Amino acid sequence: MSRRGVIVLAVALSALGTLIALRLLGGDGGAGPSRRGGPAAVEAAPVERGAIELRRTFTGTLEARGRFIVAANVGGRVERLLVDLADPVSQGQVIAELDGAEEVQGVAEAAAEVAVARANVADAESALEIAERERARVDDLGKRGVVSESEVDAAKSRHLARTTAVKVAKAQLERAGAAHRRARIRSNYTSVIAVWSGDSDTRFVAERHVAEGDNVAPNDPLITVVDLEPLDAIVHVTEREYGSLRPGQLAAITTDAYPGTAFSGTIRRIAPVFRETSRQARMELEIANPDHLLKPGMFVRAEVVLDRVDDATIVPLGALVTREGKTGVFVLDDAGDRVAWQVAWRPVEVGIQHGDRVQVVGEGVAGRVVTLGQQLIDDGSAVTVPERAAAPVPEGS
Repeated sequence: MSRRGVIVLAVALSALGTLIALRLLGGDGGAGPSRRGGPAAVEAAPVERGAIELRRTFTGTLEARGRFIVAANVGGRVERLLVDLADPVSQGQVIAELDGAEEVQGVAEAAAEVAVARANVADAESALEIAERERARVDDLGKRGVVSESEVDAAKSRHLARTTAVKVAKAQLERAGAAHRRARIRSNYTSVIAVWSGDSDTRFVAERHVAEGDNVAPNDPLITVVDLEPLDAIVHVTEREYGSLRPGQLAAITTDAYPGTAFSGTIRRIAPVFRETSRQARMELEIANPDHLLKPGMFVRAEVVLDRVDDATIVPLGALVTREGKTGVFVLDDAGDRVAWQVAWRPVEVGIQHGDRVQVVGEGVAGRVVTLGQQLIDDGSAVTVPERAAAPVPEGS
């Protein structure tokens, strides 16, 4: 083939390729408006009017607000443990009995010391009484000149010493009494009582630290009790949501333990600082748990409504397209019974998104919007909606 023939063949092949490309661009796979003569096939969905909410879901862990460790005040062997895991415990309830032989002996010894101290007081008071009579007699003799002044001073000195001895004996009696009371208190400590601060009268055993027969030292933990109503959900929020959250907002709490069940929660506190490592702030939600279904340590999801618009224009998320740097929708003018309709481009501002629905703000957004096939159309393009074309034709037409 000559050189001229090769050039002609190349030009022909290039023209054929261009024609094929144009035909493909006008079909379903094109990236721009249809260049075919007929209307483009698209899908459309109705524009809604109603309420839409901006919701965010946070994940976190449940914690017991009230947690108290019941410990032994004295050492000894655990003779009886009266509660077990998950048992309810009332305020002031005896939860364990310790071997109290040593404490009983201590009470007896302290009582004996009290008896000795009382005897010492009686002896000192008796000696004081004798010293008082002797002093009175010596004073009388001294006034009559029978005894010397030194003997009178000696009698006064003895009286003063007896008075001091009575005071010392009474102080020793008081000390012995205090030791006796302390011994009796320690003896009572062998019955371990659960006492905590707070409004709840009943808590539940979350952990048992000892078993019957174990030896414990003073302040060793025996059981841990927790309050199950209400519970706190601890979640962490980012800076993006932080400004939309405030104490008192309601939340729906869900957990894998009870699928399909939502529990009521309220934001209680939001930390005023962010963690430097995660750039998140701690948020605490109070959750009502009257049936005690939720347990501390459970993983939960908290859905919070951050914003709400009651009368919004809502379109499917798939209706949003970008043309020349602007976001908008194609509104379908499908009034009347026609084979093809026109579309109009309407620029919009995007608002709240919830799932596959989104709020838009703009003029002329009503009726139906194109949700599939926007790459085939432009402002004023003719379109067909296959669902209407597929509708059954009435008999006799």
